[in-house]
Amino acid sequence: MESKQAALGFSALAQETRLDLMRLLASRGASGMAAGEIAAALRQPPSTLSFHLAALEQAQLIQSTRRGRQVIYAVRFFGLRSLFSYLTETCCGGRPELCGDLARLLPDDPPEEKPMTAAFNVLFLCTHNSARSLMAEAILQKIGKGKFNAYSAGSDPGRAPMAAVLAKLETLGHDVSQLHCKSWDEFTGPNAPQMDFVITLCDTLHGQDCPDVGANPITAAWPLPDPSKFTGTPAEQATMINELYGMIRRRLEIFVNLPHASLDRMSLKKRLDELGDSARAPV
Repeated sequence: MESKQAALGFSALAQETRLDLMRLLASRGASGMAAGEIAAALRQPPSTLSFHLAALEQAQLIQSTRRGRQVIYAVRFFGLRSLFSYLTETCCGGRPELCGDLARLLPDDPPEEKPMTAAFNVLFLCTHNSARSLMAEAILQKIGKGKFNAYSAGSDPGRAPMAAVLAKLETLGHDVSQLHCKSWDEFTGPNAPQMDFVITLCDTLHGQDCPDVGANPITAAWPLPDPSKFTGTPAEQATMINELYGMIRRRLEIFVNLPHASLDRMSLKKRLDELGDSARAPV
């Protein structure tokens, strides 16, 4: 750690509310807490809390993950230990055992945040798992073959995929033989594949939170229109599906070409959030 980054970290901690915030999040470990829970526990108004959370995240002492409609914050323990190790690494001329309790701040084998390695498991979620998420699954399975395993599910799965969506995918050379509507419950059990990324494609999830798919996935929201709610003519529906396919494919083409091996979790999440931002996403 460089002295500039260390100074930023200590500066971020030099405030009573932020110290209380760090102690609170540390008590929750890797599972973290939702922003609303934190505000209630610390009795802080949301606007004030957001200011403190932003400062700690910029200092790389906490990290945020979106789960459905909630943002979960957790201590970035590697960053915290690195910060205090910066103070003690020169202790007693390189003999930290002579520094008493300070030596405990120096882990024997400091954990490193290793880059994620392929093949990545990616789960796409929407309401009915009949159109958007199936499109994303089929597209990623084709263009990310060998590097990504694509899955999809829904909070309220439909009876069958939209025929027009399957026809579009098949016309463009995608394998649709395995595509079917399924519940996200299939990805919450102990035998379910462990996800590296979970991406929601709904405008909203009707107030429902995303399923618990473990503490590891990087999450993002790419809100896209629901084809099942479209009421235009068949020709207009075909145009809408063409445009929807294009929006999903362009995002995924960028996604699969990100330098995953050289980006840490925070950087990857930022890039995924940018792809979901309607003002910045590819059109």
